[in-house]
Amino acid sequence: MTYKLRYLPLFYEDLEKKMLYIARQLQNPQAANDLLDAVEKAILERLSSPEAFSRFFSSKERKHPYYRIYVKNFVIYYVILEESEENKIMEVRRFLYNRQNWEQIF
Repeated sequence: MTYKLRYLPLFYEDLEKKMLYIARQLQNPQAANDLLDAVEKAILERLSSPEAFSRFFSSKERKHPYYRIYVKNFVIYYVILEESEENKIMEVRRFLYNRQNWEQIF
C-alpha cells in the first residue's frame, strides 16, 4: 500500500519555531539543519508503513488515533486518514519538544 503524505500548517509552525530557536537563540545553525534533515528522513522512512507502529492513546477520544515518531529530543505526531481502501494519507500534525506537556497542547 502506498500512503500519501500531508502536513498541517501547525506542524510547519512548530518546526519553524524549534529551528529558529536552535539556530538563533542557541546560535547553532548546523544543529538546526541537522535536526531538519533528521525530521525529514524519519517521516519519509515511516511513510512506507505508518500503521505498523503502536498507537498513541490520549485521555481525549479522537476520531483518528495519533502515532509518534521520536527524533532526537522531539516528537512528531501524525494520524492516518482513509479516503478509500486504496487511498490512505499519513497526515503529519505536530512537532513538539519531548518534555512539552502534550495533554495541554492537544
